[in-house]
Amino acid sequence: MSASATPIRRALFSVSDKTGLIAFARFLAERGVHLLSTGGTAKAIRDAGLAVTEVADHTGFPEMLDGRVKTLHPAIHGGLLGIRGNAEHEKAMAEHKIAPIDLLVVNLYPFEATVAKGADFETCIENIDIGGPALIRGAAKNHESVTVVVDAADYQAVMDEMTGNGGATSPALRRRLAATAYARTGAYDAAISGWFAAQLGETFPHRIAFGGELRQTLRYGENPHQQAAYYTSGTGRPGLGTAVQVQGKELSYNNLGDTDAAIELAAEFTQPAVAIIKHANPCGVAVGSDLRQAYERALACDPTSAFGGIVAVNRPLDAATAAEIAKIFTEVVVAPEADEAARAVFAAKKNLRLMLTGGMPDPHEPGMTLRSVGGGYLLQNRDNGHVRREDLKVVTRRAPSDRELEDLLFAFTVCKHVKSNAIVYVKNGATVGIGAGQMSRVDSSRIASWKASEASKEAGLPESSTIGSVVASDAFFPFADGLLAAAAAGATAVIQPGGSVRDNEVIAAADEKGLAMVFTGMRHFRH
Repeated sequence: MSASATPIRRALFSVSDKTGLIAFARFLAERGVHLLSTGGTAKAIRDAGLAVTEVADHTGFPEMLDGRVKTLHPAIHGGLLGIRGNAEHEKAMAEHKIAPIDLLVVNLYPFEATVAKGADFETCIENIDIGGPALIRGAAKNHESVTVVVDAADYQAVMDEMTGNGGATSPALRRRLAATAYARTGAYDAAISGWFAAQLGETFPHRIAFGGELRQTLRYGENPHQQAAYYTSGTGRPGLGTAVQVQGKELSYNNLGDTDAAIELAAEFTQPAVAIIKHANPCGVAVGSDLRQAYERALACDPTSAFGGIVAVNRPLDAATAAEIAKIFTEVVVAPEADEAARAVFAAKKNLRLMLTGGMPDPHEPGMTLRSVGGGYLLQNRDNGHVRREDLKVVTRRAPSDRELEDLLFAFTVCKHVKSNAIVYVKNGATVGIGAGQMSRVDSSRIASWKASEASKEAGLPESSTIGSVVASDAFFPFADGLLAAAAAGATAVIQPGGSVRDNEVIAAADEKGLAMVFTGMRHFRH
């Protein structure tokens, strides 16, 4: 027998987040719904002048063990799980004086927020909800008759249906809310298990779960025939996950990926820095005395590719920099903050998206990256490796100058954010040529040199900007040809991981060309 038209007569509340609680409880009370509630929630309802029965009075069993045991009782779970219309269930409920509960409103102890605040182990443990998930799962299982609400955003939907359906909710709404409920408990358990694994030092536990919250349903994915959505992990790490869109049209799947790449690259530098990204690869990166200078120098690397790109800055955005950025079509600008004058500049560009993150991500911070593959996932530590001067090994007869060393370290940092095979030419703290994603490293070197030459011609320079530059390779040169291509472009110094069986051949070629070369011992493949 279906109970699809059963009206809500009894509701149980137990919420840590009391947003919208009183308005919802008052709506129910005005329609004659009997309100049950646990201690803190009951007090809030009672203080609002509404009648409410405490769970302890309903069960005849007091809350105990510091509140760890309060809803774990047959009078509660039987009221949620009893199948309406099932003669045996109804007989058992009558014999044991179990009253049916038609609506459950629960949100869980704030475990994720407690962890994000850096609370100690014991405090985190005490914020693991036990009764709440049990209630939610029971009510969701019996959604044929019971409405379960785990998010205050769904209060209105329940009120609308009760208003239109004589105090009842529809099977379609109950099923949707049940799915939402299981997703919430699943994400909650994922957060707990992930935290526990970290406490135990288990980077890759035997079983792993991931949770996320829908931030935005996207128009489409990488291509119009693909569906897509954006979920946040709730870690609170500054960057894309904390970004607020101030203006502009809706972000696309590709916009989001490129914006993330841009802000993570800009965060690598302590000086005022700008990164311009196109199709997940940087097409210009520079530091400067201020953001405007850094932007102008980053743009000069490849102004053609920068058209329609993503711009990230690592300082609060000012009007002068905004005015420069606004001179060409830009999809997204992302910054930790922007002053009112900068916002006013962009306000005239209605389609430009301005994203403010509230802070910069820490490039040294540990973390994980996830990628789906057929039948599973690839999980790895975030590439937060950094090379310092003292880590470098000079392998050529000539050692790099101080100026070359600064540019070499800058170039190798940018290389980390370029798709492999990656070659990056740098001069005076700015990229001048970037070769990305080629199957052959020598092709990346030639492409970077060619693009630098074209940009130099467009700028009216007498020679290619690669003359006197340094060059970085994300992995070792397997042959000397890639290095020779860099030498032909005018590079004077090279940074690369080393480790090829032909290292001696490559070193000899560098010495023959008078290049300085250092090995890092660390590579930065990015696929």
